Amino acid sequence: MRLLPALLRFVQYSCLKHGIDESHAMGHSMDVLYYANNIFLDTVKTHPSIKSQEPLIYTSAILHDMCDKKYVIPKEGIQEITQLLNYNFRPYEIEAIKHIMTTMSYSYVKQNGFPLLGKYQMAYHIVREADLLSAYDFDRAVIYNMYHTNNDVLASYENSRELFEKRMFRHNDDGLFLTEYSKLKSVELHEKAENQILSWKRIIDTYEKHV
Repeated sequence: MRLLPALLRFVQYSCLKHGIDESHAMGHSMDVLYYANNIFLDTVKTHPSIKSQEPLIYTSAILHDMCDKKYVIPKEGIQEITQLLNYNFRPYEIEAIKHIMTTMSYSYVKQNGFPLLGKYQMAYHIVREADLLSAYDFDRAVIYNMYHTNNDVLASYENSRELFEKRMFRHNDDGLFLTEYSKLKSVELHEKAENQILSWKRIIDTYEKHV
């Protein structure tokens, strides 16, 4: 099987096996891949050395949540990913992919800062920023909260709104975007998320008034 179909099939299989909900499943992998592609195309103009790393970047973007400790025992997830990649990447490339995926989360960066990945540093930031951009989807935050708590949609809305105020809406102030594409796109997505929040508020108020 060609690599791209194999990677997406692996995501589909892993989501079923590990009970990964839709907030971190195939759709999310595709979103992060989309943003990784856009960031790469913009960044390669000023960092041509990353051109050869393009498949590695996209692979990290697709698979990054398949070793997320929220769903998977990380060691087991990494073993499964390593087996998948053995036929298509060199050992040092697989190590780079694993390093990118295991150090790119918001919580890891806030606690430990950015890792030093040598020639793969920009590849790391591309994948990390792609994941952050995908997190501006307010509906996705509500869905995640509903899956992982006993909250109904009203409580999940409020928890997600507070999360956006404390986290997502501060990404630029926190210096989490280094590429020019992400700095600009995050402003656009910030505005879109604010509109999503307002739409949810109107919908909720409509039902509250009806009751």
